Amino acid sequence: MSAILQVRNLMLFYENAVAVNNVSMTVDRGQIVGVFGSNSAGKSSLMFCISGIILDVRRKEAMRGGERITLTGKIRFKDEDVLMVEPSERARKGIILCPERRLIFPESSTLENLKMGAYLANRAQAKKTLEYVLVLFPELKRIKRRAGGFLSGGEQQMLAIGRALMAQPELLLLDEPLLGLAPMIEKRLAHAIKEINEEKRITVAVAEQYARPVLPIIEYGYVLENGGLVAEGIGRELFENPDVKEAYFGL
Repeated sequence: MSAILQVRNLMLFYENAVAVNNVSMTVDRGQIVGVFGSNSAGKSSLMFCISGIILDVRRKEAMRGGERITLTGKIRFKDEDVLMVEPSERARKGIILCPERRLIFPESSTLENLKMGAYLANRAQAKKTLEYVLVLFPELKRIKRRAGGFLSGGEQQMLAIGRALMAQPELLLLDEPLLGLAPMIEKRLAHAIKEINEEKRITVAVAEQYARPVLPIIEYGYVLENGGLVAEGIGRELFENPDVKEAYFGL
């Protein structure tokens, strides 16, 4: 398999605090890769770097005289250096982030939220993807006229993933997609992520604090602590490592 994403010696500093510490990782085309770690381990910061959102954050901090943000290392997507490429351009290239805590538009309907995600799709792509999303998550079809702010946590997460799919990703970044959800919904979403990967052949990188529901679907995983990598391996290797199981997987 060829690599769709290569991260090498990535460093992210907020002033003098290290958020991502010399991280290197590879995501092969067609894989589901997991990034695990406790709260504040650096998972979201890593997702911000890969998606390019960190460049927007850095610009806003500089404008208001806030924290100085420094980014070094290499991020290559489809063998192109994208470390300093704007997030909007990365999205056009196929890197789409589904952010932590969903960030849907609460006053817009489910259908409107989905359609807003199709800003990079042509009409035919948007129609086909919308049909797919409503088959993948039939719950959304029943509530397509309901405002996003009135959906349950699980429904909002389905909507957030569906909206990300509408943008036609080649690499889908999922940041804490299971946060705060009931075990039954966790299993439902983990199964949906696997379906997306297999049916749409979309490469997925999923960052999760609670790894147990995600472990069965990943092909390779990385474990972060204090911004740095402390373990990596195929899902089975991580699951069978007693230190990793106890410290990070709640087992």
